[in-house]
Amino acid sequence: MGKPNFIKIGPDLVSISDGIIMGILNATPDSFYAQSRLLDLSKLHERIDSMVKEGVDILDVGAVSSRPGAHLPDQDEEWTRLEPILKYLAAHFPDLPVSLDTFRSVIAKRAVLDYGVKMINDISSGRLDKEMPGVIADLGIPVILMHMKGLPETMQENPEYLHVVNDVITDLNKSLRSFAEAGVHDIIVDPGFGFGKSIVHNFQILKNLCQFSILERPLLVGVSRKSMIYKTLEVEPQDALNGTSVLHTLARLNGADILRTHDIKAARQCLQLVNAIDRS
Repeated sequence: MGKPNFIKIGPDLVSISDGIIMGILNATPDSFYAQSRLLDLSKLHERIDSMVKEGVDILDVGAVSSRPGAHLPDQDEEWTRLEPILKYLAAHFPDLPVSLDTFRSVIAKRAVLDYGVKMINDISSGRLDKEMPGVIADLGIPVILMHMKGLPETMQENPEYLHVVNDVITDLNKSLRSFAEAGVHDIIVDPGFGFGKSIVHNFQILKNLCQFSILERPLLVGVSRKSMIYKTLEVEPQDALNGTSVLHTLARLNGADILRTHDIKAARQCLQLVNAIDRS
């Protein structure tokens, strides 16, 4: 079959042959990257407006921090954080594709039916909510399945693998089968950089990213300002943009189709330069 050159967004097919940019919008008080912690609605609106002006392709909205050791809010708190943002997006940017970063099927269903969310980004690949595959199938929307070893509260407590690349691919393939058997057709995979992986594991995955093509699905990479960058460079997350751009370039060269990032303009420039190399 081979990896597709398009992803489905609503009724449209969107080309990923040149790569696309997914912007991160965190409605959380405890994201690892301080500048992305936005709870004030006016600041959220400014952030959305800025990303749209910079040409974001998909906006990924989340209200649950998944950083190591993070507290998971309950369902009501998650929806209370999300609804004002989804309402603003539906009113002001109805044509902007919105992805929802949630592992709860009830939240996913409500966001799609009430506010037209086009895609679900499930960091647990259905492990934290067994209803998710069926709900996604009923909604007829794409899903991003991310690999995570353990739970956010404990995932970085000495993660171990026999062979990290093989193990992550194998686990993602199991999740793929589960969703496909439920009737989900449009699936994107994410190796889950930083989710139950050491810094060495993360670089091993990045080095061997091309092996994920065996899954024959579009590949999303989320390394933006993460600890594999700022701890290696011995800087703070706010000083990790240059390192992020380097890893985005390597990821794109090794098969990444979607870059999930805090920095739209810089990621766009990475894609433009890599695409120029490919066409030369």
